[in-house]
Amino acid sequence: TSGDYKIHTFTSSSNFVVSSAGNPAGSGDKVSYVVVAGGGGSQEAGGGGGGFREGTVPTDPYAPAKSPLAAPDGITITAQTYPITVGAGGARSPNPAGPTDWGSPGGTSTFSTITSAGGGGGGRFVNSNYNYGRPGGSGGGAAGYPGRNDPGGTGNTPPVSPPQGNNGGPNNGGHPSFAGGGGGATAVGGTSAPNKGGDGGAGAASSITGSAVTRSGGGGGGCNTGVGAGGAGGGGTGDGPRSDATEGSTNTGGGAGGTWNSYGHNGGSGIVIIRYKYQN
Repeated sequence: TSGDYKIHTFTSSSNFVVSSAGNPAGSGDKVSYVVVAGGGGSQEAGGGGGGFREGTVPTDPYAPAKSPLAAPDGITITAQTYPITVGAGGARSPNPAGPTDWGSPGGTSTFSTITSAGGGGGGRFVNSNYNYGRPGGSGGGAAGYPGRNDPGGTGNTPPVSPPQGNNGGPNNGGHPSFAGGGGGATAVGGTSAPNKGGDGGAGAASSITGSAVTRSGGGGGGCNTGVGAGGAGGGGTGDGPRSDATEGSTNTGGGAGGTWNSYGHNGGSGIVIIRYKYQN
């Protein structure tokens, strides 16, 4: 509880059981929510942050500290059981990675009518058909490939309004060892640059639990010299010498950091949070 509000936080799939709704001393039949999907896994390029969706009952005092992606109202509920799905983080590419392997997408998270899409997987440079980033809640970054300028994966896929994420970062077309960063909930993934992987896009901050927490950051791109920073909100850091990259943080939907010339990392799992007023 936080004051007159109850907060249910699901870090794994379960059920939200509503025995009655419409309490006149509470928030009636409306609940606020945050639904975050699993972050994308990586290969050379960073994984995209898991889709971030939020809705806030206007009378809830935390409303001024909601994310910029928040819908203008919560969800109407009835007395029933609502299955909750919390998406897993996307898996890294296999070791050793084949020419058609890239990071896997994160898992979908759901509550009632709200579905958040998993982050897109990061690209791999070995095969020119597989170096682009994959689509998702936020898109995965593109791995470098000589003479090409490939895009990061498309974010907000499938499209919802407000949008659930952003595009992954492209490669700079100059070198196979420079990879783009994964997109985040509030920012696109960074473009790779000579001697540096692209930074992961920033996630979204919300105070639905009573204090500000940022989630759904993109993973930084890998590079053989300068690493791409993980996006705020659980995004993993890219690496150069195969020793610095990190996974997306658990229960943030953070995308995985890319790993230069290796086999990537896992994305962070998602989370579902439900909040409502239960008394005056």
